[in-house]
Amino acid sequence: MKKLYVIVVLFILAAVLTACTGGAATAVNQAVNSASSSSSATVVSTAPASSADALAENEEVDTSPSDYTWDDANAAAITLDGESIRTDATGVTVDGSTAIITRAGAYLLSGSLTDGQIIVDTQDDAIVQLILNGVDLVSSSSAPIYIRNAEKAVLLLAEGSSNTVSDASTYVYASAEEDEPNAAIFSTADLSIGGRGTLTVTGNANDGIASKDGLVIASGTIFVTAADDGIRGKDYVVVEDGSIRVDAGGDGIKSDNEEDTARGFVSIAAGSVEIKAGGDAISAQSDVIITGGEFNLTTAGGSAARIAETLSAKGIKGIVSVVIDGGNFIIDSADDALHSNGGITVNNGTFNIASGDDGLHADATLTINGGLFDITDSYEGLESAVIIINAGDFQINASDDGINVAGGMDGSGMQGPGMRGGPGARPGGAAPDVFNYNGSYYFYLRGGTIAINAYGDGIDINGAVEMSGGTLLVSGPIEQNNAALDYDGGFTMTGGLLIAAGSSGMAMAPGANSSQNSAAVFFTSTLPAGTLVHVQNSSGEEVFTFASAKDFQSIVFSSPLLVQGQTYDVYVGGSAEGAQSGGLVEGGTYTPGDLYGSLTVSSAVTQLGSGGGFGGRGPGPVPRP
Repeated sequence: MKKLYVIVVLFILAAVLTACTGGAATAVNQAVNSASSSSSATVVSTAPASSADALAENEEVDTSPSDYTWDDANAAAITLDGESIRTDATGVTVDGSTAIITRAGAYLLSGSLTDGQIIVDTQDDAIVQLILNGVDLVSSSSAPIYIRNAEKAVLLLAEGSSNTVSDASTYVYASAEEDEPNAAIFSTADLSIGGRGTLTVTGNANDGIASKDGLVIASGTIFVTAADDGIRGKDYVVVEDGSIRVDAGGDGIKSDNEEDTARGFVSIAAGSVEIKAGGDAISAQSDVIITGGEFNLTTAGGSAARIAETLSAKGIKGIVSVVIDGGNFIIDSADDALHSNGGITVNNGTFNIASGDDGLHADATLTINGGLFDITDSYEGLESAVIIINAGDFQINASDDGINVAGGMDGSGMQGPGMRGGPGARPGGAAPDVFNYNGSYYFYLRGGTIAINAYGDGIDINGAVEMSGGTLLVSGPIEQNNAALDYDGGFTMTGGLLIAAGSSGMAMAPGANSSQNSAAVFFTSTLPAGTLVHVQNSSGEEVFTFASAKDFQSIVFSSPLLVQGQTYDVYVGGSAEGAQSGGLVEGGTYTPGDLYGSLTVSSAVTQLGSGGGFGGRGPGPVPRP
């Protein structure tokens, strides 16, 4: 199934590259969407729907509860004594400060080694268990723990023990052609780590912990400092539980198998993960799959940093997909916080995001089925070729667009307003035709609550919009060359609550083909941020009370309460009790300010006041008076 996802992604991206900025790629549209702007349109996501689906597409993980149990009476003792090693085990060969384990079994290590190495080199069809019980291992020329050959190796951290492993700053190899080992703990075989002790690893030359096969962390407290990658498993990295802290010059946790589509994934089920990385915090060549856990991720100095375009410094990156079913995330990233070259699916979780680029970015599809998202800082909050929001609660702050639907591979970020299509750089758009749009870019809002505070467009949809439910609240922009709502391929409004306050020069409203009525109000002057706008029907029943977070001169709104033929009063100013979220005031009493005017709903879009500096754009925008 994963191959199908990959093919769809590549198909979409190839078409995106050949399409113009306005987004007219019929072939891509057919792959992504079976219809243009009908509310019955279906979407084929390029990301698995759940973590279970994602895991089913990947290689089975080699782990068992029996891997992490042992009998002290049957474990062979290896004692590290400064510059030498002592053992009576028949399966161990000692040469000065180097011990070579040649038979499968359990080995109990204790003591310290000032300059030496533990090597596992077995031919048995069974696992090797290395039980670390108060071990301090240092090597001045190589990897202190080197699994050269084994069916499988398991590092067990004895309960209450503290263990340290530190490698050389420069490795000495037998020949110039060799480049392994290259991590303080290095394995050519599947490697697992478990137990109830502590492991501190310092990778002075390159990586901290690395496996050329799979790597499983079942439990334990693990601290890793590395010159390059912190924790790397070529085939997979699986975290079942434990407490992990990584400080890496490169990527924090990484899986990088490029040859096999069923490998190269990262899966995290529980535990706590804290990462400071010079590159990506969590990176997978295929999928990142998260079902739970506590995450605190910082990349390349955080969202305030300015980095080279060639540096990837994402919070969580899955080249094929990112699938998150739950967890609590604090992400401060110089690059995208969540990123995929394919698709992202979020079903639940709590996200506190500050990003130097996008909050959530997928090149193909971004699907949100639940979760709490507080994007405190971003260039663009959400970006993808197709965005589908079925549920969730969003607070989005953006220096450019709050939500951007366009070709995903834009190289954006770290630029600020006025650059890459930000304020001062937005071209005029062509007339949207909701009935004939057959491009590849869509925004579907079916549920949830989205509050946007943007300096660029509130939503910038280089394609079509379908809103059938949920709540969309937009504050901004201030500049006249951007709009609270901006779309090219039509906006079909069939349900939900929409309130969009911003400048008036390029204001747009939902399209004339919408089954739910909308209204656009233009004010004679710019009103300051925080000014209340209250709309009620002729009986005094409230439609909404809203306070924009930015100065505004227009407000566009749509609600199921707007009924054809009825008259509505629009008040400005005054005061309101009740809870406020995203500018929407609910559950209180409104004390009237000034009556700005009244409007009678006479069509799908009814206008009050003069404004709109970008008329004549076809169905949907507010016409120039």
